[in-house]
Amino acid sequence: MSCYTQLTQGQRYQMEALIKAGHNQIKIATILSIHKSTVSRELQRNQGLRGYRPKQAHVKAMQRRHDKPKTHIPLTTWVMVDSLVKQDWSPEQISSRLYDEQEISISHEWIYNHIYKDKRQGG
Repeated sequence: MSCYTQLTQGQRYQMEALIKAGHNQIKIATILSIHKSTVSRELQRNQGLRGYRPKQAHVKAMQRRHDKPKTHIPLTTWVMVDSLVKQDWSPEQISSRLYDEQEISISHEWIYNHIYKDKRQGG
């Protein structure tokens, strides 16, 4: 099993064939090299009155991906973050301070990712 990745359309068709062949969710997960909870979640989200239909499931999954809210953190917030990082503040401290003083909600994980991205780019 690898880390989380979204199912491909091909995996959804394989899943349908394995369901029709009578395999249980654990066996399907093993064959597709995905976690058993991924199979369970896929069936819960996309199984209708006519059973599991991979084409319909894929369309629904792509629509959910498209409809997912996009997070946008303004450049001014990143400028404040950079300033505090240069003062040796931890991402947890920065996140807390920005929320407490300015009601800016940014997680420490986002700040860590920002720092690592800057480091990879030579900053």
